[in-house]
Amino acid sequence: MRFGLSTAPQRITWPWLREVWKRADDLEVFESAWTFDHFYPIFGDSTEDCLEGWITLTALLAQTERIRGGVLVTAMLYRHPAVLANMAATLDITSNGRLELGVGAGWNEEEATAYGFNLGSMTERFDRFEEGLAVVHGLLTNERTNFDGTYYQLSDAMNNPKGPQDPLPICVGGSGLTRTLPLAAKYGQHWNYGSPTMSVEDFRMRRDVFYQACDTESRDPSEITISTLIMADSFDEVAAAAEIWANEGIDLALVRLPKGVDPSLLVTLAQSLEPLTSNAQQ
Repeated sequence: MRFGLSTAPQRITWPWLREVWKRADDLEVFESAWTFDHFYPIFGDSTEDCLEGWITLTALLAQTERIRGGVLVTAMLYRHPAVLANMAATLDITSNGRLELGVGAGWNEEEATAYGFNLGSMTERFDRFEEGLAVVHGLLTNERTNFDGTYYQLSDAMNNPKGPQDPLPICVGGSGLTRTLPLAAKYGQHWNYGSPTMSVEDFRMRRDVFYQACDTESRDPSEITISTLIMADSFDEVAAAAEIWANEGIDLALVRLPKGVDPSLLVTLAQSLEPLTSNAQQ
């Protein structure tokens, strides 16, 4: 199994977050680290402080050299996909090819209402998301992109220069059976299953639907990373949960660090996870 960190930029200080990423950068067991795309905290009291995910990610990648980074996941609602594609290409360049482009439909009604975003019905959210993915994919791969949709229209649009990764890996986040999983199979190099509170049985069902969607798209599912979040009270519990998920076909475990954990403890966490990475290589 491979490992990353989920470092939600809520109710934390910038020095703490920077120190966590810089220490993780020195520990090869962690291949990636992730922020999130929310303006209000989503864990606990939503009235407390929260850093914007993309600016935070850009600064963190500038402070590190090896570790890959992404936003888990970017709400298509919050930025025009043409702007997002330009942001992604530029950050891929400035990070020397270390960006993971996490995207999702968006769901936070509190944020949307506060900022005047039209979240829309579930159908509208995913119609917009599907169009946005097509736009992002086109601008990241084509010299010119034309698109005529309900939500987005592009005319001979460019996005240059493109980043060093070809393709720039798109991580589709979510677990919806009818829209999200087929879109992950069509556009993704990475599917993030999402909630750590879902059961193993639920994942098995969704994994099988994902495999069927890959077959429909003539994609080899072994070439698409599957990840999930892990939250636990101790490092031993993190390792135990990771081993369970590894046996179910999860490739990448993203360990959510709680607010204020001493960054020096990442060494201990890495040591507890190292045997699982060794098993994966045998």
